[in-house]
Amino acid sequence: MKGELPYQEIERKIGYTFQDKRLLKEAFTHSSYSNQGGGRSNERLEYLGDSVLQLIVTEWQYLRDKNASEGKLTARRQKIVCKNALDSAVDALGIWQYLLSSGTEYNIRGKAKSSLFEAVTAAIYLDGGYAAAKSFVLEHGNVRFEVHEGNPKGDLKEFLEKRGAGEPRYEVEKTGKDNAPLFHCKAYALGESATGEGKTKREAESTAASRLLWELSKNPKFANMKKKK
Repeated sequence: MKGELPYQEIERKIGYTFQDKRLLKEAFTHSSYSNQGGGRSNERLEYLGDSVLQLIVTEWQYLRDKNASEGKLTARRQKIVCKNALDSAVDALGIWQYLLSSGTEYNIRGKAKSSLFEAVTAAIYLDGGYAAAKSFVLEHGNVRFEVHEGNPKGDLKEFLEKRGAGEPRYEVEKTGKDNAPLFHCKAYALGESATGEGKTKREAESTAASRLLWELSKNPKFANMKKKK
């Protein structure tokens, strides 16, 4: 995306209104845009956001599960804050399209999506404090459902079975060279869809399933849906 940000639209999606709009713009400024005179990039915010996110998730897990070992808590935290989990959160929020960049989506993908979530977390932390950042992460950070643990495809199937829905459908496309393939998957269920990428078909399907489960779990219409008797 190029040009001025639709501040109110973004704030509505993330559920937070900034006092300092400059922080919001910085969070959405990719280095490719910054390098061409577009202001400060979000790299410093990403750096701060990584630590803020780690603290929020660590505290939440520590207070939530008082009997879990240090090793289990660490492994679970890593699942929650991994790239795929943060990518899913950005997709669910619908804010990726607002990233200010001068390159194509293909050229800027990499860690840009997960970095955006970390940058937004840091921007909220600086603007509104720890409580505001914590509220954002717990609401949108893929924390409460922890869908990236275990078997995403199996978890999605179980989620649908409990609600009397049919099995999810997957469409997979292969691109790239034979020695460096990239698989693109789209998962469908309950009229919703989510995408995933990976170096293998299994990885792409798992990512798509995890993202779809995350989106369905956040929607009260489906989260509270019960199987018809």
